[in-house]
Amino acid sequence: MAWLLVVVAGLLETGFAVCLKLSHGFTRLWPTIAFCAFALGSFGLLTLALKKLDVGPAYAVWTGIGAAGTAIYGMVFLGDLVSTLKIVSITFVIVGVIGLQLSGSAH
Repeated sequence: MAWLLVVVAGLLETGFAVCLKLSHGFTRLWPTIAFCAFALGSFGLLTLALKKLDVGPAYAVWTGIGAAGTAIYGMVFLGDLVSTLKIVSITFVIVGVIGLQLSGSAH
């Protein structure tokens, strides 16, 4: 259950990163509000998960999901550059996240 919280928190991290861009420096109301909601949700779920998980693997999985998700979202929806190297690198991040998740231990 704790790993599920980390995964959802990582997806919410993708949401807050995208909303941060869409807020244009916190000058747009609704993306700024969405940023705050996603950030609070992400940090809140990560905090709950850390009660049961080691901090290193959990934090790495959280940031990996957020980074990979944000990069993929940017390429698909925001017109970010798509390249073979970027796709291979994102794949490495995802493989690393899976490895760290499998190595994490619950208390």
